[in-house]
Amino acid sequence: MHFAIELDGAGSHPAAWRVWGHPPAELLSPRILRSSAATAEAAGFSFVTFDDRVVPEGTLHPVGRLDAGARAAYLASTTGQVGLAPTVQALTTEPFHLATQLASLDHASRGRAAWVVGADNSVDVNEAVGFEPRSAEAASREVRDVVDLARRLWDSWEDDAVVRDPATGRYLDPDKVHHVRFSGEFFDVVGPLITPRSPQGQIVVVGDADLGVSDLLDVVLVSGHDTSAIAEEAARQQGLTFADIEVVLDTPDQTAQSRLAALDEHSPWPDRGRLRFTGSAPDLVDLLSSLAGIVDGVRIHPAVVTTDLKVLRESVVPTLQELSVHRAPRIGATLRETLGLERPVSRYASSTTR
Repeated sequence: MHFAIELDGAGSHPAAWRVWGHPPAELLSPRILRSSAATAEAAGFSFVTFDDRVVPEGTLHPVGRLDAGARAAYLASTTGQVGLAPTVQALTTEPFHLATQLASLDHASRGRAAWVVGADNSVDVNEAVGFEPRSAEAASREVRDVVDLARRLWDSWEDDAVVRDPATGRYLDPDKVHHVRFSGEFFDVVGPLITPRSPQGQIVVVGDADLGVSDLLDVVLVSGHDTSAIAEEAARQQGLTFADIEVVLDTPDQTAQSRLAALDEHSPWPDRGRLRFTGSAPDLVDLLSSLAGIVDGVRIHPAVVTTDLKVLRESVVPTLQELSVHRAPRIGATLRETLGLERPVSRYASSTTR
């Protein structure tokens, strides 16, 4: 199995910032971000994700914070094996820019980029960019178009399009750079991409099952309040499936139940339809091991990043590796290699030989 972890903000619980040990304005500082990512990499997680929203929720996040894509790009130079998966909103980001940004992240990280497809269609987010909220059906169609276009643009340069021939002064072979003309219901885009094909060829695309575009995803995120519900949802999907699980763990000083009760006194933890685990590290190991064969991986949402990530690193992930349930990424491997995904040939290539 593969394991990922969400590292945006102080944690999944809305009151996590109160016990994090840092002022709210520092929650997304480069120092803390770098430290959390380094800990996750040392623990052996396959990739880390970073949630994002055009308009920050509440008042705890600084309005001027860097978007998730920029944060992932920053971490590309401070990490060496963990995958980097920012959320980029498909409905409020210009599609050509979105595809270029993610391709650039793949170059910067030497093939460790992923994209968590965001589909925020809320009123305040749309107002921030001068849009009107779409109907659920229209939003789903637009997300499909954005993902489809991004994949076309990532293929617009063949792998050997760049020749760098000093004798002739040729930088590229124009026959291997392909125009992409996309005319759809919501936007028109003309390619090719402005960057050569990235190390993975296609960035790993991650998204929720309820987006309605599972056939375009490499990793489908499934949810359920128990393992049976997760199994039912995973069985309906194509490609790799990852279960989203919220986690509160015992620490040497407090039980998970007491930690959760203290957090809930400040603010209740909304039910997002995910399995929520509250307990000891050995019990979490048993739960995660039981999901082997049901899903291909798990994305963990720690209640408090600093507290729960420390326990995960020291007591959970190493045990899973000892049990051969999980293997840490190899240094130098692309994220596609880590996940066992083939590197696709450009759809526009005249030959499929490699």
